[in-house]
Amino acid sequence: MNHLPVSLDLRRRPVVVIGGGEVALRKVRRLLDAGAVVTVVSPTLDAGLARLGLHYTHVERRYAPGDLEGAVFAVVAVGDAEVAAAIAAEAEARRVFVNVADDLERSSAILPAVVARGDVTVAVSTSGGSPLLARRIKANIEALLEPRLGVLASWLRALRPRVRARFGRDAVRARRYWSRLLDGPAAQRVLDGRVELAHAIALGELDATEDARRPGRVSLVGAGPGDPDLLTLKAARRLADADVVYHDALVPQDVLARVRADATLVDVGKRAGGHGATQQAIHAELIAAARRGLEVVRLKGGDPFVFGRGGEEIEALREAGVAYEVVPGVTAALGCAAYAGIPLTHRDVARAVRFVTAHCREGLVRAVASRLSAREETLVVYMALGLARELADALIAAGNPADTPVALVAEGTREAQRVVQSTLARLPTLAERHAVRGPALVIVGKVAALAERNAWFGSFVADTPAERAPRERERVPVFAVSAADVHCHAY
Repeated sequence: MNHLPVSLDLRRRPVVVIGGGEVALRKVRRLLDAGAVVTVVSPTLDAGLARLGLHYTHVERRYAPGDLEGAVFAVVAVGDAEVAAAIAAEAEARRVFVNVADDLERSSAILPAVVARGDVTVAVSTSGGSPLLARRIKANIEALLEPRLGVLASWLRALRPRVRARFGRDAVRARRYWSRLLDGPAAQRVLDGRVELAHAIALGELDATEDARRPGRVSLVGAGPGDPDLLTLKAARRLADADVVYHDALVPQDVLARVRADATLVDVGKRAGGHGATQQAIHAELIAAARRGLEVVRLKGGDPFVFGRGGEEIEALREAGVAYEVVPGVTAALGCAAYAGIPLTHRDVARAVRFVTAHCREGLVRAVASRLSAREETLVVYMALGLARELADALIAAGNPADTPVALVAEGTREAQRVVQSTLARLPTLAERHAVRGPALVIVGKVAALAERNAWFGSFVADTPAERAPRERERVPVFAVSAADVHCHAY
C-alpha cells in the first residue's frame, strides 16, 4: 500500500489551491463540499470557478513563495512543471500535504475518486496510477450502494448516545445490538423511508431485557483454499462480526485480514511433528469462549467438513449445549483443480471423483487400493507430499499403469501457485525434483493430463523423462485486476 487512506476533517481549515483552470475547479468543488476555507491563487479563472467566487478567496496573481503559509493542505493545478516543483518544495519545507495534479512523484497526498451517500464515503484510489480505472470502479460502486445509505448512517449515529447509556463498556452486547439492527427489519425500514417505524423497533430492542451472560455461538467457517476472494459472502460476514477467531496454521494472512480489526486471533493449527493445539484443547477453547457470550469463529482451510475435523467439533459443541452453525467453504480439491485447469470429472475420461487424505486412520494403501483407469475415476489426495512413494506404489500395485497422469498442485489459488504434471511412476521424487513445498494436493487420473493445455493461473511445468527436458511456462489469470485500493468509511 503506497498511500495510507485517511479522511481529513477540513471544516473551517485553510486550504490553498494554486491554479484556476478546469482541474482546479474540480478540486475546489470537493474542498468546499468538505467545508474547507479555500484560497485560490491564479491570475485567471475558469468560468465555472469564477461562478463559485463567493465561496472562496481569490488572489489574482501567479504563485509566490509564502503562499502556503498557514495552510493545512495544498493543491497544485498548474501546467508549468517548474512552478509545480517549487510549490511542492515549499509544501515539503512547511510540512503541508500537497496534491500535484498529474505528478505522482511530487504529490504527498492523493485525492481519490469518491462515492458519497451522506455520512458514508467510499474512496477509490489506484495510488495515482490510473485515474480512469478509479473512476470505473467508482461507477460500479455507485450502482451497488443504496441511495439512502447516508440516511441510515445518520440514523445509526443518532442512536449512539442511547446505546452507550444502555450498555456502557459492554462492547460485546453493544456490538450484538448493532448487528441486530443492521441485519434485521429496522435498517430496512430506514432504507424504505419509514424512519419512525425503524426508530420504534430500535428502541424496543434497546429496552428489551437481555441476559449479559447469554451464551454466544460458534461458526465453523470454511476459509477456502487460499485466495481470499473465494470466501463466501456469509463467511466474510462472520469474520467481520467475530469476537474471537480460532484459525488453522494454513489459513493465509490475506484471509485473516478480513477479520474484524479488534477481534482476537488464536492460531490453533496442527503442525508436523505433533506441535500445536490438541483437538481436545480446541474443543475446550471453543466451548469456553461461547459460554462467555462471544461470537466465535472456527476458521478452517478449505471446507470444515472435508478433512477438517468439523464433524468432531460440532459433536463436542452439541454435547456441551453450545449453539453452532457451519458455513461451507470451497474445499482445496475443487479450488486447486479449478485454478490448475483440471476438471475433476469429464464425460470422456472421468465419471467419478474420490477425495482421500494421506493421513487417514486406516492407512493410505487401503484408502487408494483400487484400479482408477478401469473405473474412470479421479483421485485427489490431501497432504500427500511426504507419502508420495507409498501412494505411487499402492496405485501401481492395484493395477494402474505407471504412465497414469498425475498433477501436483502447490499453493493452489494463491499467487505462488505451481502445477507440476507428470506420471505415476515419477511421482515419488516429483516434489524433490521441482522443490515443491506444502501445502500441496496430488491429483491422479486421466484428467490430470489436461492441465498442460488448460492451465491458466500461476506456473506450470510438464515433468518429462530424463531424455526430454521439462517444459515450463508461466500462466497468468485470464482476468487481471489492477491493484486498486477500495476504502469505505462510515461516520
